[in-house]
Amino acid sequence: MPAVDVIIYIILLFGAVFSYMAKKLTLPGAITGAMVGLLIYEGAGLTGVAMLALFFIAGSWATSWKGQQNVNVKAIENHGPRTAGQVLANGGVAAILCALALSIPGKAPVLQLMVAGSLAAASADTLSSELGMIYGRRFYNIVTLKKDTRGLDGVVSLEGTLIGLFGAVLIAVVYTIGVGWNFSFWAIITAGFIGNTADSVLGATAERRGLIGNNAVNFLNTAIGAGVCWLMAAF
Repeated sequence: MPAVDVIIYIILLFGAVFSYMAKKLTLPGAITGAMVGLLIYEGAGLTGVAMLALFFIAGSWATSWKGQQNVNVKAIENHGPRTAGQVLANGGVAAILCALALSIPGKAPVLQLMVAGSLAAASADTLSSELGMIYGRRFYNIVTLKKDTRGLDGVVSLEGTLIGLFGAVLIAVVYTIGVGWNFSFWAIITAGFIGNTADSVLGATAERRGLIGNNAVNFLNTAIGAGVCWLMAAF
């Protein structure tokens, strides 16, 4: 077994244990996270792991930072340890795509680009949701465009949207460093923006009506991000 593989496996194991001990993840969440990380490493290499790590670190920091600011909103998501369901909601699409990349090596490049798109969408959603509530000034329902209460499903702000876009840019930069500069940089940013926007629309409609939960919204967000990259690569 190559030394780099051993190092990555140890890092993934350490990350899972640390996340559980630091109460970032529940025990099932930590185990699921390690399995997702392993699949992403096997299917997308060091670049895939780097993107996943960046998403997790940035998201954890944003959640912690919001907590420190004591943001007062009417509806606020429980920010206790993340469950296995929440891990799969954000990383499940990437893991599935990496499994496909292992099964269909000839399609690996486009599947790996789709992985980046899914993580860009997850990163954009997490950062815009967490930090937008702190730095946003005016909040609107994304469907009606009327003023609404910050923190509610489907409510956005200009500041939060820009922060989310920055989250997608971070993922695009990591992917570009690993793969090389090409149109993929813009495809990933576009995927992050569209995925995040779709997340807000779903939140304002289906989630508010109780038709689907937050995990389903996040999963669809990442699937849309991956789909955008697939479409841009195809056409």
